[in-house]
Amino acid sequence: MRILVLNGPNLGRLGRRQPEIYGTTTHDELAELCASWGREHGQQVEVRQTNHEGELLDWLNTAADEATPVVLNAAAWSHYSYALLDACAQLEAPLVEVHISDPASRPEEFRHHSVVSAFASKVITGRGIDGYRLALEHLATL
Repeated sequence: MRILVLNGPNLGRLGRRQPEIYGTTTHDELAELCASWGREHGQQVEVRQTNHEGELLDWLNTAADEATPVVLNAAAWSHYSYALLDACAQLEAPLVEVHISDPASRPEEFRHHSVVSAFASKVITGRGIDGYRLALEHLATL
C-alpha cells in the first residue's frame, strides 16, 4: 500500500522550531522514521513538506485521483483553509490527521478547531512524532 505523509507550513523546520513544543526530531529524520515504520506494515511511505498551500492542494488532488491514503499534518492551514477543507472532502481513501502538539490545549484559540477533522478516519494529537507511527499503524488495520 502506498501512503502519502503530507506536512504543511514550517514543519520543514522541525528540530529547530520551538523544540519545547515540536521536539528535536528533524523533518529528514521524521521522513526516515515514517519510511521505516511503513515497511513494518508493508507500506510504501512517501513524506513531503511544503510551505505553499497550492502545492499541498495539488498533492491532495492527486491523492484523490489515485485513491491514495494520506497522513496529513496541515499545521496552521488546518485551522482556517477552506481550500484545504474542499481538498480533503474529495478524498476517497482514508485520511489520518496528525498534529505533533495537541492544538486543543494550546493557548491560541484559533488552534482549537480543524477544518480537516470532519474528513479524517482518525485524528491523532499531542503524541509528538510518534503520532505519525500511530497513523501508519491505523492505516495498516483498515
